[in-house]
Amino acid sequence: MVSRNIQLDAPNLGSLEKEYLLKAVDSGFVSTAGPYVPEFEAKFAAYLKTGSCVAVQSGTAAIHMALYELGIKEGDEVIVPALTFVATVNPVVYVGATPVFVDIDPDTWDIDPEEVEKAITSKTRVIIVVHLYGNPCNMDAIMQIADKYGLFVIEDATESLGAAYNGKMTGTIGHMGCFSFNGNKVITTGGGGMIATKNKEQAEHIKFLVNQGRDAAKTFTEGYYHPEIGFNYRMTNLEAALGLSQLHRLSEFLQKKRRFYEIYQAFFRNTGVTIQYLAKNTQSSVWLSSVIIDTAKYELAIPEIQEKLKAKGIPTRRIFPPIVDFPPYLKYKSTEYPNSRLIYERGLNLPSSTVNTEDDIQLVGQILLEILHWK
Repeated sequence: MVSRNIQLDAPNLGSLEKEYLLKAVDSGFVSTAGPYVPEFEAKFAAYLKTGSCVAVQSGTAAIHMALYELGIKEGDEVIVPALTFVATVNPVVYVGATPVFVDIDPDTWDIDPEEVEKAITSKTRVIIVVHLYGNPCNMDAIMQIADKYGLFVIEDATESLGAAYNGKMTGTIGHMGCFSFNGNKVITTGGGGMIATKNKEQAEHIKFLVNQGRDAAKTFTEGYYHPEIGFNYRMTNLEAALGLSQLHRLSEFLQKKRRFYEIYQAFFRNTGVTIQYLAKNTQSSVWLSSVIIDTAKYELAIPEIQEKLKAKGIPTRRIFPPIVDFPPYLKYKSTEYPNSRLIYERGLNLPSSTVNTEDDIQLVGQILLEILHWK
């Protein structure tokens, strides 16, 4: 067993985070009021070089509010990749729309623009793209399709904070971008998410909606007043304080994650292990360095490989299963989605937490290859 404490996706927290959290506690503003929330929104928007950002309770809430604000409802269709975390798709059902699943590119693992165009009908309103594991989608092709058919594009950038496509930050290219700050993401607020939009009016309306649709001016003079049905999706001041401290360290985290990818890439060159492909016009956040293993060549299934790595003290996680395999989504299955299924059956997320060292990552690569050559 490896004596090192190797982590898959653990958060990286230290003295700066403690300092910000203590300031929030000392201020007395720990809930949904306080100065850190608007500061976090403003600094996040500045980092992305976009118009406005709205802090919310989760990446799921961000996608839900993006769909809601765009007026997506029952009878509408939303195109989504078959290979993603289920939180990408659940909000489509929340608003009463129909998810339409399409397959992914076998190299980048992102939604395939050709499959997107094939799936468009008169009911299609939105394309949700997912920058899977931090790897930017082919946004030129997606936006051309959206413009051609008059569709909205929502970017699920929950795994891709800091990634860029042709020099533009993911989450700022489509009509709305959605981010997550769950404990395992590039930066964390413990929970939480963010919506990015270039439309200031949309941002202001979302801020109103996530605060229970409360009219602040009338509430002050007449008591609580709610002219629209709203949502309890506000971020807390404590979460925003943690987010601000993590935002200060974002470049450090991205540098480490990209370096880890390079180490894995070098280890697995000319083997039966293929790392997720990064296109030349992109810069991935590499949230999780992920690989496909030629299981037939090594005569080992992914669960067997995982067990052998676990016995050595190395945590891993399987690639997301195709969502159409889950009971609530079986009825939406229209094909076999061969690329999504192959990547799930042969794919593996490797340790990528920034609490790891380069030596840790080299050891993971070394042990994985030793396991694969062992019979």
